[in-house]
Amino acid sequence: MSQNETQNLTYKQAGVDIEAGNQLVERIKPIAAKTRIAGVMAGLGGFGSLFELPLDRYQQPILVSGTDGVGTKLKLAVELNRHNTIGIDLVAMCVNDIIVQGAEALFFLDYFATGKLDIDTAASVIEGIGKGCELAGAALVGGETAEMPGMYADGEYDLAGFCVGIVEKASIIDGRKVQQGDKLIGIASSGIHSNGYSLVRKILETANISLDETLEGKSLGTLLLEPTRIYVKPLLSLLKTVDVHALAHITGGGITENLPRVLKQGLSAEINRDSWGQSALFNWLQTQGKLADEEMLTTFNCGLGMVVCVAAEDEAKTLKTLKALGETVFSIGHVIPEEKTSKVYYR
Repeated sequence: MSQNETQNLTYKQAGVDIEAGNQLVERIKPIAAKTRIAGVMAGLGGFGSLFELPLDRYQQPILVSGTDGVGTKLKLAVELNRHNTIGIDLVAMCVNDIIVQGAEALFFLDYFATGKLDIDTAASVIEGIGKGCELAGAALVGGETAEMPGMYADGEYDLAGFCVGIVEKASIIDGRKVQQGDKLIGIASSGIHSNGYSLVRKILETANISLDETLEGKSLGTLLLEPTRIYVKPLLSLLKTVDVHALAHITGGGITENLPRVLKQGLSAEINRDSWGQSALFNWLQTQGKLADEEMLTTFNCGLGMVVCVAAEDEAKTLKTLKALGETVFSIGHVIPEEKTSKVYYR
């Protein structure tokens, strides 16, 4: 080869394998097909996804959208090489956000980014996304797989999700109905869900704790990767029978930061900390990390993934309905006149 001759480079040599991406799309198609609902107008592979709004069921339809990720819980999934449930977390974090406004989830898209595409890993992740969509009643209508050499360490990836839902304009839940004396009902979480994992990982690192250690018969790794509970279907059922004044998704910031988002000016919440039992995992984290109660309550959900606010006369019906739908529920407090020091008062 002369000095003037150069070797022809390819995209694959640069680190991007288009064929691998095409193979992944074929793996995804049956996953998406299982989530198909009325309104989906095309399969995967197009430039955009088409969805026909169910206007026959709505007089003044309002679209509600949400986007989220799963944070550094991904680091644990990679470390443990368990990728089939992290997608449930991704869907849950989005659809649980829009249900608090009364929105029925319609469709979902994901964004999966990695340095070098591993088809089996990506397919496993998207299998979880499909499962999450089934649990939420939403259609997986598309997404994006980005292979970006040099952006991520070997084996690492990032996830983001996007969902769109629909709600009747007159049925939007925005906290306007909340009033003094309303009862607060907590719905149990399935674990840590998808918030606070940077602190979890710091506790593990500082105390040099292995994910193989056991707690109540399960490995820490298994407990920490327990997927986020999806509350969409039971809450949609509840909304048909009870006049719900507000819903609060307990995510980053815990009850302390999230409940005030649905409490209008002049109102606070009084919460009885003894009304629900903090699980062994949360107790373990608090002990190992030497965390103050305030730190726990502003970092983790501490056992409650959703809070429902209803009129006092609807408390018993709400508890009974949610229990019948398979949820573990607790009457955790009530709405009071606004406290000067805090929007959430614990006793």
